[in-house]
Amino acid sequence: MITVLCPRPLYLLLAGTALLGAAGLAASPPPPGVIVAPARLIEFADRIEALGTLAANESVDLTATFTETVSVIHFDDGDRVDRDQVLVEMTSREEHARLEEASATVNEARRQYQRIKPLASEGSAAKSLLDERKREWETARARLTAIESQLADRLIKAPFDGIVGLRDLSVGALVQPGDLITTLDDDHVMKLEFPVSATYLDVLRPGLAVIAGSRAFADRSFTGTVSAVDSRIDPVTRSIRVRALLPNPDHLLRPGMLMHVELLKDPRMALVIPEESLVPLGEQQFVYVVAPDNSIERRELRIGGRRPGLVEVVEGLADGEQVVT
Repeated sequence: MITVLCPRPLYLLLAGTALLGAAGLAASPPPPGVIVAPARLIEFADRIEALGTLAANESVDLTATFTETVSVIHFDDGDRVDRDQVLVEMTSREEHARLEEASATVNEARRQYQRIKPLASEGSAAKSLLDERKREWETARARLTAIESQLADRLIKAPFDGIVGLRDLSVGALVQPGDLITTLDDDHVMKLEFPVSATYLDVLRPGLAVIAGSRAFADRSFTGTVSAVDSRIDPVTRSIRVRALLPNPDHLLRPGMLMHVELLKDPRMALVIPEESLVPLGEQQFVYVVAPDNSIERRELRIGGRRPGLVEVVEGLADGEQVVT
């Protein structure tokens, strides 16, 4: 004989089960809630991504043209300078002395010419003597111009507005032709060069909008436009070089920076929905649309371009309709 011990009488367990069933029938749980989002019209564009490198709008290495010692330096590291501002003066005592001598020679030659000119017009002096005095005057002026040019070459000036780099020389240093004095960059506008696949050649044109970003300024984006497209396609990579101009009023961008580039192709107003609302089935795309009576309808869509978190709806939805996300 086998005895089964039961902690509670069986009829009590059955009665409890019946009561729970009756309570469930009396108060059924509410239907689960869903999160919805409206289909909305926004400015949209297809995006072509690339990586590019920044360069200054104008950039030059300032070098010496004579073997001479530095007498005065008028700039410091990272200074902003104006066009034609003198940056470095070379020793020029000898040139200044030659300049005074040549200036005196010019003045004397001019006086001799002006003295002979009225005499030649009256016939008191030979025409050949007048021509000789004129030639001497012009020769003296040419010599003076040459000395002035040599003196100007001993002044290193900024050819345009910009920012200078680091200087690696001091007063008294001997520099030779080709020695680097400093660099000068015009960073008011930056050139951004990047390769793009030649398959996009039909949309690459000057004026195309560009958005660029850098890890150095993760919370900022820089906008500009394409200024030029190269005339040749690289036969190895099948890509073409594109140059864009980015305004840089805050002077944040520096030459040599790596930039992530997005070209905005075919800008338009488009109907978009959250990307997570799509329900793919094979090659078809569906969404669940909430009707005015709060019923749910599955509807097939035709989609277009995408951007992070959003997808363009070409056909199948109207502006303002709610979709389940």
